[in-house]
Amino acid sequence: MESHGAHAAGPHRQAARYLVVIASAGGSLARLFTEQRLQVAEFDASTEEVAVMTRGLIAAPSAGGTEWDLALEAHTPAERRAAEVYTLDV
Repeated sequence: MESHGAHAAGPHRQAARYLVVIASAGGSLARLFTEQRLQVAEFDASTEEVAVMTRGLIAAPSAGGTEWDLALEAHTPAERRAAEVYTLDV
């Protein structure tokens, strides 16, 4: 069996701390953010992964606070107010 070579060690990306489910262009997006609200992933919110990640969690009813201004600047104030913010277990 051929070896793929040595693994290059580097800094690990921070774990996602928040999952934001937010309306966008007629659908819903799931956006993952670090503790500092840096986006690390974005995908369709209707996927099974969202259901698995949010099982047993209670969403905060809005992403309208100032802490989300930069991270969600592409969204309208109404989309942000209607968003669900889940704090993930890390």
